[in-house]
Amino acid sequence: MGSNPWKTLGSRVVYENAWLRLREDAVLRPDGNQGIYSVVELRPSVGVVAVNDARQVLLVGQWRYPVGRYSWEIPRGGSAVGEVDLVEVAQRELLEEAGVRARSWRPLGKVDVNNGVTNDVEHLFLATHLECGSPRPDPEEEIAVRWVALDAAVEMARNGEVSEVCSVAALLIAERLVN
Repeated sequence: MGSNPWKTLGSRVVYENAWLRLREDAVLRPDGNQGIYSVVELRPSVGVVAVNDARQVLLVGQWRYPVGRYSWEIPRGGSAVGEVDLVEVAQRELLEEAGVRARSWRPLGKVDVNNGVTNDVEHLFLATHLECGSPRPDPEEEIAVRWVALDAAVEMARNGEVSEVCSVAALLIAERLVN
């Protein structure tokens, strides 16, 4: 069950920009036939469940172009080239998107994001003992900030109001840990 039935025969980069790279591999499939497998490569990303002393969770809202709708989610973002400390990446994203700093950080684990087409792994964190300031979003971001009771945020994840997969996973994991 654990061995790789695929064989890579060759690989080429089809497209690349600042955020992603699209790789196309010539493969020998598990059925013995040759084929093509396309992989979207992304640098590691982070997601932060920030919980204040009143047991409220920070949600950020923005229009998500690929799905064509507004999305409420936890603060999230990708690492830059050369960034290896993912807690620092999480701290940066929380500060940029919401203007929030946290004194306490706890890893919640990691999730594979659509692992049939991408190598994207999102590392999840719980941030507590918060200090609020002013957001510093990237120029292409238009972000709203909203504080929601933890129980309400978890219910939003369960009923589909929060549908982004990393946010759903992080909220359900954090629910068990926040007293």
